[in-house]
Amino acid sequence: MEDFQEDIEKCLEVLNAGGLILYPTDTVWGIGCDATNEAAVSKIYHLKKREDAKKMIVLMATEREVMHHVTQLDLSIFDYLETVNKPTTVIYEGVIGLAENIMGDDSSVAIRICDEIFCKHLIRRFQKPIVSTSANISGQLTPSFFADIEKEIINGVDYVVGYRQSDNSPKEPSSVIKWLKNGNVVIIRA
Repeated sequence: MEDFQEDIEKCLEVLNAGGLILYPTDTVWGIGCDATNEAAVSKIYHLKKREDAKKMIVLMATEREVMHHVTQLDLSIFDYLETVNKPTTVIYEGVIGLAENIMGDDSSVAIRICDEIFCKHLIRRFQKPIVSTSANISGQLTPSFFADIEKEIINGVDYVVGYRQSDNSPKEPSSVIKWLKNGNVVIIRA
């Protein structure tokens, strides 16, 4: 197993206390918190200087977690996700059990099943979904690497994960799609 056990333990302490973490995901570095904690989600909006109307992504570790939080799930979405070549975030309607301030007016939430080993391990240990939003001030460029993250973001979180800080392999934000009730896909971000 990778050497990130200490990072996991510290992240769990912070997440359970309603704090913010800065962590590597399957895409870019993210600012995260407990996706069920409205006060924690508000802290991210404040740190990013982001308006509440612009929603954030929620990471889950398994299809089962998605089924637990999405009330009207078309299971064929999982077959579709098996065919894509890059991390893909899906906007689902009828989401329950997450913080109100992370949901759209139609109870929709952008959810990605994360396949990165650190994130998957953290989410499983935390036993709740985690917010993931790019580690930048709203409107600024998304940092490609840890070294590109502004000090204001680093200083604004409660814990910065050490794992993968020196990783300079190229990372991009996820694709974003909306899965319609008729099974059609609308591509929001390729």
